[in-house]
Amino acid sequence: MSVESTSIIIVGGGPAGLLLSQLLDGSGIDHVVIESRSYDEIATTQRAGILEQCSVDVLVEAGADRVIREGHRHEGIDIRFDGQMHRIDFDALVGDAVYLYPQTEVFKDLAAARIAAGTDIRWECLVTEVLDGDSARPGVRYTDPDGAVHEIRGDLVVGADGSRSVVRHSFPEEVRRVWAHEYPYAWFGIIVEAPRSADLLVYSASERGFALISQRTDTHQRMYFQCDPDENADNWSDEAIWEELQARVEGADGFELKTGPITERSVLRFRSSVVDPMRLGRVVLAGDAAHTVPPTGAKGLNLAITDVVVLHEILEEWVKSKDDALLDTYGKRSAHRVWRAQNYSAWMSRMMHNTADEPAFERQRRFAELRTITDSEAGRRYLAEGYTGWGGIR
Repeated sequence: MSVESTSIIIVGGGPAGLLLSQLLDGSGIDHVVIESRSYDEIATTQRAGILEQCSVDVLVEAGADRVIREGHRHEGIDIRFDGQMHRIDFDALVGDAVYLYPQTEVFKDLAAARIAAGTDIRWECLVTEVLDGDSARPGVRYTDPDGAVHEIRGDLVVGADGSRSVVRHSFPEEVRRVWAHEYPYAWFGIIVEAPRSADLLVYSASERGFALISQRTDTHQRMYFQCDPDENADNWSDEAIWEELQARVEGADGFELKTGPITERSVLRFRSSVVDPMRLGRVVLAGDAAHTVPPTGAKGLNLAITDVVVLHEILEEWVKSKDDALLDTYGKRSAHRVWRAQNYSAWMSRMMHNTADEPAFERQRRFAELRTITDSEAGRRYLAEGYTGWGGIR
C-alpha cells in the first residue's frame, strides 16, 4: 500500500469540512477532503436552515453568495402561547437579522465551488483509523468504495465528520472528556407541499407541548411538534399529524396552518454535548464532531462555521511556523461561544417544551417565564441577541 502525502487532511465533506477547504484553498494550503457519504446522500438529507448574519457574511466572502439571492432574511420570530402571537423583532431590538436558508443548500453551494476548483474530495471513503495523531506526521487509513484500503499522511488531521466522529473517538478515553445531556423529548418533523402558514417562524408552547412552524421554500414548508424520543414516525397518519399540529397552535386569534401533502417525516432526538479537548497532538475537531446542540436555538451550523473561521485563521500562521502553541488557542477561542450557545439552546428548549411528568407548579412557572420574556423589552432583547448570534464571530 502506497502512502500519500498532503498538508491538511480534512475528514468530513459536509458544510464544515467544505468551508474549511474553501478557505484553505484561498490561502494556498494543500489539503484533501475525505467523506464517508456520497454527494447525493448529503444533498438530499434535510437539515436545519437558520443562518446568523455573521455566518452569511462568511459564506459570501468565501464565494458561496447564493444565500443572499435566494435566502429569506428574517428580522424576527413569533413566540406563541396562550393562543396569541408575541413578536420578537430582531431588527428593532438588536439591529440584526437571520437568514432562512437550508443547510442542504449551503452544502450544495460549497460543494459546487470546491468541485469547480478541482479540489481532491474523496466521496464514499470511510476513515477507519487515525494514525499517529501525536506525531509530526499524523494520518488516516480509509477504505474506498471498491473496498481498497489507503493511507494518507499530513501535517494535521481535522475531524469535521459529525456527531458520530471517527476522529473524535481516536482521542484516548483517559484524555477525552465529554459533557453530555439527553433531553426527554424529541421533534416529529415533516416536510409538506404547502404555502407558508406565517411570515416568520412560529415557536409555539401549549398544554399539549411544543410546535415549530418553520419554512423551507415558497412551495415546501418544514413543521415540527414535540414527541417522545422513541416515537415511530410511521405510526402517524397524515390526518393525525395535521390534527396534532393544529391543536398545538390553536387560539382565539383563529391562526390556521396551511396544509398539503406530507412528503417526508422523521423523529429528531435532542442531545447536547461538548468535547474537551478540541485538539490533541496534531488532530483537531470542528463542528458536530466537537459539540452538538438541540435545534431550538438554531445554533448547530452557525457554531460549525465559527469553528472553521477560527481554525482557518490559526492555520494560516501555523503552516508557516508549525508552532503547536498556536493550535492550543483554537479550543480556548471556541469554548466561550460554544458554552454560551449550549446555555441558550437549553434555556429555549426548557422554556418552550413540557415533559410527561411536569409538575403543575413547573408548568405555571414556565408560562410565567414566557410572559416575563415577551412582556419585557430587556427579555425580548436577550432572546433576540442570542438567536442572532451575539453580534458576530469574534
